[in-house]
Amino acid sequence: MSFRVLSVVVAAGAALAAASVSQVASQGKPLDFETFKTKVEPIFLEHRDGHVRCYVCHSENNSAFHLERLPEGANFWTDEQSRKNFQSVSGLVVPNDPADSRLLKHPLAPEAGGDLFHSGGRQFATKDDPDWKALAQWAGADKK
Repeated sequence: MSFRVLSVVVAAGAALAAASVSQVASQGKPLDFETFKTKVEPIFLEHRDGHVRCYVCHSENNSAFHLERLPEGANFWTDEQSRKNFQSVSGLVVPNDPADSRLLKHPLAPEAGGDLFHSGGRQFATKDDPDWKALAQWAGADKK
């Protein structure tokens, strides 16, 4: 291989690497599994006045937001189940626009910017709800 061809190949590789880094940077940092497990998953098990826990519907359905069923007698998921939940819930986050993610909009009241319909009701009346804020922080929506 000639020096000139080698130079072109190296330059092209460097440009491709720079483009990849730029693309990753534009999408923000990746979603964090440990934060999901300690801060986000517990939200799905909480009971809110006037509502059932997210887990009740989302462990029985076959929708985009599906949670694994808890092992019999357990009050939290195994690590393997949490990883499956992480994959399911991560798919509800819009990487370049986390504030537009279904995870944040669907359970939020329409008056606060949420979807018009959620069969589980409005889990969050406003974006000031501490649990909604925890979801937004994990999804990266608090960075915009």
